[in-house]
Amino acid sequence: MHFFLFSCETWIHNKIGFISLTYCTFKWDVSAFSKQKCRFKSVSVVSLWMYFLLMVYFVFQAGLTTYYHPGINVKKVHYDSIKLYETLEAETGQAVGFHQPGSVRIASTPARVDEMKYQMTRTHWHVTEQYFIGPEKVHELFPLLNLDKVLAGLYTPGDGHIDPYSLTMAMAAGARMYGAQIYNPAPVTALTPTADGNWDVQTPHGTIRANRIVNATGFWAREVGKMIGFEHPTIPVHHQYVVTATVPEVKALKTELPVIRDLEGSYYLRQERDGLLFGPYEKMEKMVLQDSWVRDGVPPGFGKELFESDLDRIMEHVEMAMDMVPVLKEADIINIVSGPITYTPDLLPMVGPHQGVRNYWTAIGFGYGVIHAGGIGKFLSDWIRTGEPPYDLIECDPNRYSKWADVPFMCAKARESYGFNNVVGYPKEERFAGRPTYRTSGVYELLKDKASMGFHAGWEQPHWFYKPGDDIGYKPSFRRTNWFGPVGRECKLVMEKVGVIDLTPFAKFIVKGTDSHKLLDRLFANTMPKVGLTNISHMLTPTGRVFAEVTITQVAPGEFLLITGSGSEGHDLRWIEAEAADGGYDVDISNVTDDIGVLGIAGPNSRKVLQKLTDEDLSDGGFKFLHCKSIQLAGIPVRAIRISYTGELGWELYIEQKNMAAVYKAMMEAGKDEGIDNFGTYAMSSLRLEKGFRGWGAEMNCDTNPLEAGLDYFIKLNKPADFIGKAALQEIKVKGLKRKLSYITLATDDIDPEGNETIWHNGKVVGNTTSGAYSYSSQQSLAFAYLPLELCSVGQKVEVELLGRKYPAMVIQEPLVLTEPTRTRLQKKAKGKP
Repeated sequence: MHFFLFSCETWIHNKIGFISLTYCTFKWDVSAFSKQKCRFKSVSVVSLWMYFLLMVYFVFQAGLTTYYHPGINVKKVHYDSIKLYETLEAETGQAVGFHQPGSVRIASTPARVDEMKYQMTRTHWHVTEQYFIGPEKVHELFPLLNLDKVLAGLYTPGDGHIDPYSLTMAMAAGARMYGAQIYNPAPVTALTPTADGNWDVQTPHGTIRANRIVNATGFWAREVGKMIGFEHPTIPVHHQYVVTATVPEVKALKTELPVIRDLEGSYYLRQERDGLLFGPYEKMEKMVLQDSWVRDGVPPGFGKELFESDLDRIMEHVEMAMDMVPVLKEADIINIVSGPITYTPDLLPMVGPHQGVRNYWTAIGFGYGVIHAGGIGKFLSDWIRTGEPPYDLIECDPNRYSKWADVPFMCAKARESYGFNNVVGYPKEERFAGRPTYRTSGVYELLKDKASMGFHAGWEQPHWFYKPGDDIGYKPSFRRTNWFGPVGRECKLVMEKVGVIDLTPFAKFIVKGTDSHKLLDRLFANTMPKVGLTNISHMLTPTGRVFAEVTITQVAPGEFLLITGSGSEGHDLRWIEAEAADGGYDVDISNVTDDIGVLGIAGPNSRKVLQKLTDEDLSDGGFKFLHCKSIQLAGIPVRAIRISYTGELGWELYIEQKNMAAVYKAMMEAGKDEGIDNFGTYAMSSLRLEKGFRGWGAEMNCDTNPLEAGLDYFIKLNKPADFIGKAALQEIKVKGLKRKLSYITLATDDIDPEGNETIWHNGKVVGNTTSGAYSYSSQQSLAFAYLPLELCSVGQKVEVELLGRKYPAMVIQEPLVLTEPTRTRLQKKAKGKP
């Protein structure tokens, strides 16, 4: 197995395989390497190269390590990094300077206290220790604090910091131990794909043939991407930290101080020998982007250089730190470090295979390089070796961005993300810099002033709509807030009358050609629909986990329309394209997401409204559920599918973007007598939960299999095609399940579950929620949750933790509200009709 990874200015050679990074070439026999009985076996080679990648980059960093992260699975990345660093010195014989005094995140406002409770409920079902502590315990751990503003703290044992240079050298030593040779420099000058999916990588040492390449080049990532036509949305940010001389009060301590993070002050502070190290995150109007590198490239030969420091820029944070840690007032500054840290628009890295080209992977955009490096190395190496990600990390998927993430957007978002590093992390969070992009639907101008907009893969989409007297605007909260009443109004609209929703952000692909049916039969666990029919299908990984959920319609013989979620666009397209290329299928795959707008219309009066605009028979007999037809609405061509994600009578209308506003206006005019109005995605989420609809990314993802998710109806194990994951599912079925997705109601007050909350039973953690909402139909909270089989019976009582309190919950029979097709079928059956 040959890889090529890009990083700093090093070439590691072994006589069989190749691994390389940007200016840094690694050659390895991976198959032989993985047989070594050592700590590096489980981490695999990618962890090793990550440190060469960061050999220069790390010297700018304070080396912080923490188990904490608000992302559910990014916590696993941090965990794997720390567990590697704990054993690295023993493995390699090289000191790494790893200190683990723990860390404390400080809350000095009630909102921060809620945020910590919110994060605690998402930690209890993870392996990492974390504790919500009071001011007295905070002071015990960090006795130099001024407690006047301290309300609480979040304490994470095992956190700390590591010396970046020593860590890099230890990784180099480990690489040599297992057969690697290191050459420096070895800049990559060109990348050329071959017809069979391999790569020719040109260096001063010659042209190297590699099976796959990984761009892990830090602030050189954009330049490497440009070699093959990609504009990766990464940009260096100036980050400063201050180091003091010896502080007598620090020197007198018997134990090392934990790292503190003062969230209101927006800085971190830790002990550095007998002094202190202090690093602020500046406000967006003061912080500096190195945008010249985006325009002109990184200066040739840039390596250990630093930027000019600017103490005036950070004085506001210095003063807050002095107030919180008074000994800083008398401390002498001996060094101010200012160096580049690479940011993506959302501050999360871009990790994994890239859509649009074969065997090109990225590991770029790490705002926190040290703590991500070991875990991301393990994540990538496991994926490369096994052919699927070891766990779901779609929030870091490199394909979440496309051309809409242009340079102005990237710069605005990087500035916002840096300045927002320590803002309160609310549920349903929205950030508005750089919006809108060019991705606006054909009805955006008609709706933008009437709704609270959300951002989905570059698109603007209404979350909820305003009415006179509403408390309007984006007002985040950990409890029910200004959208709660209006969303109930929209749910009532859809259940009793008729509503229209903009669903344009759905990703849309056309797959056609001689082998289209054969390819999709291989990719999906369901059978393919006949011409004019639609179904829900799932792509599985080789081990039988859910990679994607897609709505498939065969619109013409051998031509299929595939619809997936906005956040899954590049993620799903890459998987489909990779299988088509690797299998040699004769197909044409096109992404038509930007070309086609989508309007959903749902509710008992939806048929009446549409029937006024078309001669097509829309009755149950003339247009059945999960059928598709090309029709005329108000004289405009529309592809209509009878389906609704609210579970009510409804259609999805696929329209050319240029005609979307006309269709929307015609429907709103035709529906006046039927009470037509708009509804948004918050209402759709509540309605879909009431109907028991699973959501990809919540109830199902690469951490779950379809049997435990209750997707059995869509999985056709008896179909002739050997779909990906079929053998694994058959084995899972024989062995039996250990947990199952359950449907629960909760007795809450002014708070509802969002997903990923901890579930308790008899004082023990037994599971987690996946998504939740308030059911306006039954006037109670509800959620999906994974529970062990012995706790899945209807009537079983458990507790769900929300903001530090355990609320009683009970497993019920799903769904809470029957879907319209089911209600209609039961009504006909009761009347004795076929």
